[in-house]
Amino acid sequence: MAFQLPELPYAKDALVPHISAETLEFHWGKHHRAYVNKTNEFVSAKPELEGASLVEVIRHASGGGEKKLFNNSAQLWNHSFFWQCLTPEAQQPSGRLAQMIDDGFGGVEPLLQKLGDEAVNHFSNGWAWLVLDRDQLKITSLHDADTPLVHDGMVPLFTLDVWEHAYYIDYRNERPRFVTSVLSNIVNWDFVAQNLDGNGADRANQEGAEARSSEAIS
Repeated sequence: MAFQLPELPYAKDALVPHISAETLEFHWGKHHRAYVNKTNEFVSAKPELEGASLVEVIRHASGGGEKKLFNNSAQLWNHSFFWQCLTPEAQQPSGRLAQMIDDGFGGVEPLLQKLGDEAVNHFSNGWAWLVLDRDQLKITSLHDADTPLVHDGMVPLFTLDVWEHAYYIDYRNERPRFVTSVLSNIVNWDFVAQNLDGNGADRANQEGAEARSSEAIS
């Protein structure tokens, strides 16, 4: 089976008023879907990627300098991870995550302020990230389709999409207002805490397509 557009973990209107159903119709339903389709198109032309998982495709493309394949496959994964970072249910960090935030940033508000500043001040398209680096929380941002999956010391915990298609319908060019609205209201802290196990990459991964056997074809 080819890579698929994953279902959203909530209804398309569940994040209103912070993200509208119309935005998700375009962002998830069109932009994300286009990355899925293009990734499948590129992978189908590469027999060496038969059966490779999405994460394996991304790392193969990065290592081989295959820019078009990397951009589309990484964006497929980034978006699949991003949707899980959001929730309509109000949450606060707890347990180990809360302690790590206190130790590293002095509390949730300073963390969100720094993450928000990173997102707002990131030039042009890309993603703001909260990552784990050898048991320490770190904030960074990556340009365009770049992803922690191809960087040492970046275990993905949370991301915020700051491409214009993520917010233009609801906020026009007001990225700061979008960033504040999302970070203050719809962060899925349970998902962030879950990713402390180091397996965040797998939570947006997909298995690759296996070729049909000669018996199946006959």
